[in-house]
Amino acid sequence: MKILYCAIDQTVPGTTGGSVHVRAVAEGLAALGNEVHVLVSPGDPGFPEGPVRWIAMRPPVSARQLRWTRTGAVRRIAERLRPDVVIERYYNFGGEGIAAAKSVGATTVLEVNAPVIDYRGSPKALLDRALIVQPMRRWRERLCRQADLIVTPTAKILPARTGARKIVEIEWGADTQRFYPGADGPLPYRRPPGIVATFAGAFRSWHGAVHLARAIRELRARGRKEMSAVFIGDGPELSAVRAEASGLDAVVFAGAVTHEQMPACLAAADIGVAPFDTGAHRPLSLGFYWSPLKIFEYMASGLPVVAPVIDRIPRLVEHGREGILYQPDTAGALARALEHLVDDGLRTRLGAAARDRAVREYSWSAHCRQLMVAITRIRRAP
Repeated sequence: MKILYCAIDQTVPGTTGGSVHVRAVAEGLAALGNEVHVLVSPGDPGFPEGPVRWIAMRPPVSARQLRWTRTGAVRRIAERLRPDVVIERYYNFGGEGIAAAKSVGATTVLEVNAPVIDYRGSPKALLDRALIVQPMRRWRERLCRQADLIVTPTAKILPARTGARKIVEIEWGADTQRFYPGADGPLPYRRPPGIVATFAGAFRSWHGAVHLARAIRELRARGRKEMSAVFIGDGPELSAVRAEASGLDAVVFAGAVTHEQMPACLAAADIGVAPFDTGAHRPLSLGFYWSPLKIFEYMASGLPVVAPVIDRIPRLVEHGREGILYQPDTAGALARALEHLVDDGLRTRLGAAARDRAVREYSWSAHCRQLMVAITRIRRAP
């Protein structure tokens, strides 16, 4: 099957979740025998080698809001390639892939990883209503109507009138061949002593990294010095996390690292922490719509996961089986969850179960197999 994948606002190679996702899906579809062409912004040091045919295309002046102006260029590429399937990574100001697919009669797949619907109090919704005809809402609902198939972690973020038959819910995943217990490689930091709890992410407020720093402080105050922490990544909340960890020993900030370095970084840890704070991000009032890349990579690396009991997370990580879940609104709950994992035997048992489940359910190859089943079904439907 010939596939054209449109994700021009994502950079490959890159370090963001979106970049990792696009590359993993493209390579996974190619590994299943498909001819895959991908439109993305080129990263450094250049496109990955392999069977995927990468095509450089950026949004004008690197502004995602102008993605739609590439419609003509994408259509010309589609007319040259004549793909069987066009996958577009959804964005409110997109639609170039859907339009190109319609022009060549290809099956259209809309990949939705962020809310199509507005949350209460959304500034975008207020602007839309001020424009009377609500052009942004009408446009994104039109994209959902035109798509033959919609792939998303949760249908809750789609318009209510989206036909259930065209929706397939699939989680993101991890490269379980690269992320595994004992993955080797140079570490970009000195591993602190003791039991290492790690946070890897973009340091946005709703990622909740500051809660891990506070939990380590609580444990130190109670005389529990077995636990250390490594924070991997960069972002707007990094300074707040550093301030919270000020004066604590055995807390390391590794800074931003490449995705190629991440398997070794996680293999050097003992616990993976995903302390999401849904109250810090208003769109999450619609529900926890993320398919959290960090959780799947922790699990693939054989790390027990510590995360809050919110929305879909208990379905992704079973409490007492693959990790320890805590009540986010209960004072000291994260620190107590970490304290449970001082037990070497418990960490080993949960980490092994996490690895097993990641291989079985959360590998990118499993994601792509499910995606191909859905595409084949929709193409065969009358």
